[in-house]
Amino acid sequence: MYPFDNKEVGKAGKLRLLYEANPMSFIVEQAGGACSTGRGRIMELKPTGLHQRVPVILGSKNEVERVVGYHKEA
Repeated sequence: MYPFDNKEVGKAGKLRLLYEANPMSFIVEQAGGACSTGRGRIMELKPTGLHQRVPVILGSKNEVERVVGYHKEA
């Protein structure tokens, strides 16, 4: 989990969408898990740049849903 952090507002996340977040999300979802940015599914994001960074939450569906719920409350 590398969630969005308010410490560095200009940085959207820690992992790069195209060659870190997307490949891991694909594998986790194929294994029955879930992946999210805290606001939406990673696999549904359209890249805007080669080195675009995104927050990443991945794991079992129950765990990801719980963390996404925490983000909605905040």
